[in-house]
Amino acid sequence: MRSVGARRVTVGLVLGAALLLGGCARFDDSASSPFTPEPTLDGAQLEPKKPQPGESSTTRPSGPCIDPDPAVVVSCLDTTGGIVEMGGYALVAERRTGRILQVAPEQQPVEVARVDVDPAGDGGLSDIAVSPTYPEDGLLYAYVTTGSDNRVVRIADGGPPKPVLTGIPKGSTGNRGAIEWSSAEQMLVLTGDAGDPASASDPGSTAGKLLRVNNPTTNGNAPTEVAVSGIGSAGDICLGGDQIWITDRTPALDRLQRIGPDGAVTTAWTWPDRPGVAGCAVTPEGVAISLTDAKALAMATPDPATFAITAPPSVFVANKYGRLLGAAPAMDGTIWVTTANKSEGGQPTPNDDRVVRIPPPSAGGGGPD
Repeated sequence: MRSVGARRVTVGLVLGAALLLGGCARFDDSASSPFTPEPTLDGAQLEPKKPQPGESSTTRPSGPCIDPDPAVVVSCLDTTGGIVEMGGYALVAERRTGRILQVAPEQQPVEVARVDVDPAGDGGLSDIAVSPTYPEDGLLYAYVTTGSDNRVVRIADGGPPKPVLTGIPKGSTGNRGAIEWSSAEQMLVLTGDAGDPASASDPGSTAGKLLRVNNPTTNGNAPTEVAVSGIGSAGDICLGGDQIWITDRTPALDRLQRIGPDGAVTTAWTWPDRPGVAGCAVTPEGVAISLTDAKALAMATPDPATFAITAPPSVFVANKYGRLLGAAPAMDGTIWVTTANKSEGGQPTPNDDRVVRIPPPSAGGGGPD
């Protein structure tokens, strides 16, 4: 467990004061789970230090940027990107501003970092991840769009972002990407096709791929291995046991794909109606997927032995929070999601954009009572 005191700097990175951070939140495994949720990377469940709550009250506060819905963690953000749930609080990316915020229920957001981004089209700060040894080193990683490319950067307290993987093709669309650690030594990077579907099948291009980056360094030229080709507009990466799940959108359909421990790629489910698959989260009930255009959360239930998905994913909280984007599992069973109602095609309310805690379908799926 680690508490990081952050400070503000002026070159490329802004760290907010009074930052309290801890290890990655992961579901506890149980015999009733259909398959194993995402494991911790260091072999031990870390109990992160949580922000201290304010005075307790039986009445939810009211006022500007305080949503009356108790499921809403924070309101009035700019349009969001990825999210990492940290055990009662979360780190969330703002796609267009490049800010990384610490958010917790009934507390003001705290800016912990900021990176320069090009937010044109669907570019900007797409996703974030914490280091596998985060309690010791406090390092953050981000997938960002710059003026010349898409790239992965490492963010340390007190210094500018350092390039890990650069030169990922940039286009007018298809710039969104995702990052996740599959082990303490390997990062997975999901890249979009930069608006050029042919590049996704080009072995000489890093566009439209799921890449394995072993022992990533900060020289900007980390060696990569292609795990999956043919990715359209990148959605997200989520891990469950030894299974890797990825989402993406193509001109013909949206997909949930699975990569087994042997590297075999299986199309687990497709949506010909293209609801806008985005963030995903492995939970004890299955794989939760944010549906941006359908304005809902879906739950796909794999077979516990074969991981095959044979029934249509259930859909819940439809049209309740608008366009959902990021998704992350929490240890209490809820799914933390981000909204993107301020992005093109959205219809923002005065309280958008938001981070929301959603219970799984078995618990009602409509937010805490």
